[in-house]
Amino acid sequence: MGMLDFCKAGGYPVYVLCILLITYLLNQLDRYILAIVILPLAQEIHFGDKSCLPNETRQPGPLQCNNASGDKHCYSLLNANGTPYCKWDYNGNGWEYQIMAGPIFILIYTFMGIFIGFLADAANRKNLLAVSLFFWSLMTFLMGFAQEYWHLALLRFGQGIGEAGCTPFAASLIADYFPEAARGSAMGFYNWGIYTGYSLSFAVGNYITRANIMGLGWRWTFFICGIPGFLVSLVVLITVKEPQRTQGTGERAHNVNTPSSLSLSQRLSRILQPFLSPSLLLLCLAGSIRNAGGYVWAYNAQIYFSQYFPGEDVGRWLSWIPLVGGSFGVLFGGFISDRVVKKRGLPARVWVLVISQIVAAPFLVGVLWLSPPYAFLLLIPANIIGEMWVGVTLAIVVELVPPVIRTSAVAFYLFIITNIGGNMPLLVPPLTSLYGLRTALLILFPGMYVAGSLLFLLTLCVARRDQRKITSAETEPLLPESDEVSQEEHHKRT
Repeated sequence: MGMLDFCKAGGYPVYVLCILLITYLLNQLDRYILAIVILPLAQEIHFGDKSCLPNETRQPGPLQCNNASGDKHCYSLLNANGTPYCKWDYNGNGWEYQIMAGPIFILIYTFMGIFIGFLADAANRKNLLAVSLFFWSLMTFLMGFAQEYWHLALLRFGQGIGEAGCTPFAASLIADYFPEAARGSAMGFYNWGIYTGYSLSFAVGNYITRANIMGLGWRWTFFICGIPGFLVSLVVLITVKEPQRTQGTGERAHNVNTPSSLSLSQRLSRILQPFLSPSLLLLCLAGSIRNAGGYVWAYNAQIYFSQYFPGEDVGRWLSWIPLVGGSFGVLFGGFISDRVVKKRGLPARVWVLVISQIVAAPFLVGVLWLSPPYAFLLLIPANIIGEMWVGVTLAIVVELVPPVIRTSAVAFYLFIITNIGGNMPLLVPPLTSLYGLRTALLILFPGMYVAGSLLFLLTLCVARRDQRKITSAETEPLLPESDEVSQEEHHKRT
């Protein structure tokens, strides 16, 4: 099926899908804007680590400021005029920032996602989506008024509550607006919001802060990111219709003991049981490690370039490279998974994961080792190759679980890798204090790609056996054949 097969569903479903894409774009924009403005924000509110930074009001000197090991050394660096050109100030890194970027947001985001997932099965989804969008947009908008660290932490917590409602409600709506044959392409279109929103955060965060509107600097980035959400939430509430719920073919085929007929404990047990298999355990671990590398870079890219290349226009590059590279990577990974390796089965899919992450890692080393523009340009092949894993791992998950629980299994898999990977940035501060930020990122960015690749390779060793178990379970008849069917088969043979 083509990427644009969802267009065949009709004009109104496509309109709804475009609204959901914009909603997801705002979701990602509001999530990552904190990481882009963290340097001026930390310097104004006073939290996090301090280091030697360039003083932009002074003439530059011969040495880089980040080479200074302490405040005295920092102020001893003099330019040609004999004046210090560096300052000892907050650098946007440290425990406070990494906790706010990771655990404060991730934990409530994932656990709320479970609760919201159950709501999506019974409540009015478009109304709840509108409320979620309005709420997280309000939290983002209010961040522009923060005066203390705890203000930001509390609002970030609220952001996680609101954003948890985006994809569960949107995915459920997409499933009911589009026929089964077009749902894959519709979800692919929806997922463009990830890279679009992330790229847009670099443009808004860098250029709006630099514009210093009304002398408020970084505060206007939160205002500008929050306001569109208020408008779009009204559009969702007024123009999106709650569709009639449909039931997947897998659920119709397994009408005995479907999840809806089981108690909550039975449903949870049924979902958790496949994840006790060695292949899924290893796949979750490998996915978590690989996801950690992505989170570490997403929340530290702006800090890295600001510290090592302070005069570089980061927004000029990262406002489009994640969008182009990430989007092509997901599409390329889907093509490889569905068209090239499908005929060769599950092991070939795992080999795609192993090879893609190993091949992407050297490009990432170059990103952290070379100077701009080469560092930025290397992100293009790194994203195209490295982001292939997203769709391929999901394809493997659904092949390793029974059809009747595939949707829930994917949600549980994402819950695991988001909790582990999303909290991995907590390792940045201790590694930075020991080895410096660049070395810390080398360990936690390309290093996580290599570690994930090795764990994907271990998954390959046990995946075939577990897939055979699932295949044999699927082929077992749910009910004994009736005499009438047996006689019909007998006549066909004779």
